[in-house]
Amino acid sequence: MRDRTAKCLSAVHAAAFHVTRGRLGRRLVRNDILLLTTRGRKSGRPHTVPLLYLRSATALVVIASWGGRPANPDWYENLMASPRATVELPGGQTFDVSARAATPEERASWWPRITDAYAGYVDYQSRTDREIPVVFLTPTT
Repeated sequence: MRDRTAKCLSAVHAAAFHVTRGRLGRRLVRNDILLLTTRGRKSGRPHTVPLLYLRSATALVVIASWGGRPANPDWYENLMASPRATVELPGGQTFDVSARAATPEERASWWPRITDAYAGYVDYQSRTDREIPVVFLTPTT
């Protein structure tokens, strides 16, 4: 899928999720979806993307796969430049988070859980030379 098409589908998904407070778009490939809003590292404008997520004891865990493309997704680069973001969960629950990339040990521990949740990540990792980042989103309030 071309980048422009993927970004358009992502925007439609995010809009449907937001408008319906997650009644539409809350699940994809048998997994829960959240909306992540980051601040553009160049533009300063808000950018919202729907992402599959898992839960740790203290954080939400998201995967910067971008379908196995050679570069990290913009949302990941935005978070690495400025780790503050906003998450919206189904039901309209919205809160601020602080993001950090998983350590190599954390990633190694989480990767089997991630691929159990969605086997497509194995394929995505095989398509790229970069190690797909895993990100922890910890609520700040």
